[in-house]
Amino acid sequence: MTLPSRDHLSWPFFDDARRTLARDLWTWSERELGADAESRDFNGQSRDAVDAECRALAQKLGAGGWLRYCVPASHGGTFEKLDVRALCICRETLGQFSGLADFVFAMQGLGAGPISLYGSDELKKRYLPNVREGKKIAAFALSEPNAGSDVTAMRTTARRVGRGWRLDGQKTFISNAGIADHYVVFARLPDAGEKAFGAFAIDVDNAGLKVTERIDTIAPHPLGTVSLSNCKVADDAAVGPPGKGLRVALGTLDVFRSTVAAAALGMARRALREAVAHAKSRKVFGKPLAEHQLTRARIADMALSVDASALLVYRAAWTRDTVADRVTLEAAMAKLHATEAAQRVIDDAVQLMGARGVVAGSQTERLYREIRALRIYEGTSEIQRLVIAGEVLGE
Repeated sequence: MTLPSRDHLSWPFFDDARRTLARDLWTWSERELGADAESRDFNGQSRDAVDAECRALAQKLGAGGWLRYCVPASHGGTFEKLDVRALCICRETLGQFSGLADFVFAMQGLGAGPISLYGSDELKKRYLPNVREGKKIAAFALSEPNAGSDVTAMRTTARRVGRGWRLDGQKTFISNAGIADHYVVFARLPDAGEKAFGAFAIDVDNAGLKVTERIDTIAPHPLGTVSLSNCKVADDAAVGPPGKGLRVALGTLDVFRSTVAAAALGMARRALREAVAHAKSRKVFGKPLAEHQLTRARIADMALSVDASALLVYRAAWTRDTVADRVTLEAAMAKLHATEAAQRVIDDAVQLMGARGVVAGSQTERLYREIRALRIYEGTSEIQRLVIAGEVLGE
């Protein structure tokens, strides 16, 4: 008798369509990303090289049809609404092959997310088809120099000017700054009250928007500071009702926070696979490393962490897709556990591989650099703990 599969795709969170997505994307990634990701490391290369690779990856992901999962069916997507399980499957898979490909996919989703979820039909028609095809690059501009974890501290303003808006302020640590074709910018509406915020889609050719700084990180990707000075947009650039910008921002993050956890899960899976292969082939004191008890204990802990992360990730995604519009608690738990666990798993893989694990450009060294930022962006681990406590306490 043939026993049923016991890998995570056999779990009840998935149906045949999503299992097929996982298998098809894996096959595509092996063909389109595998050899390239193994041989090319962009650490230390020029910004121009990284920028060009991101644009090329967007076009490749678009041509492959994978960016259809970043937009709703009404504008060329696969599912009627953004499907969090599909987004998580894509990021988990891409994260095992290329941190940069995962980044590009994620930012097309996040940068277009406010428009997909809250935008008018006109905004959707204007932006989503090009995002889906990888022809245009999207960006999500929320963080500021003094407003990261506390988004309500943002100082960027949007004021009514005739039939439009004038934005002034600065956004920083913005992914895709320098290559984005549009930014969804969040701003305070000082004329509408202390807690009134807005979201606005702004094209890169707007004379009032400038990328004033590029920021380099340990895992290279386009990142920078965007300044807005007398940046004028028409009334129809508003994403969602004026005054409800925080709802747009937090609702979008509620969808995509689980996908950060999924990317971490993918990186952890890759690290575990690298560690297991090394432990089986490397001989120490006359026998394979895998036969030593300390090694076996470490691998057991790594495998446990990976499966626990997967359960939390796909619980959050399934709940968002089928049960509730908001999954603040589930998404926070998934992101906190998966990113922290992935950091430990990757560190364990480096330790098991010894000197080979820290060779510049090796798979484990790249994973070690790539995982670190996931514990920070879209809500630090400390913020996730506060969110979880607040939800449990009913606050």
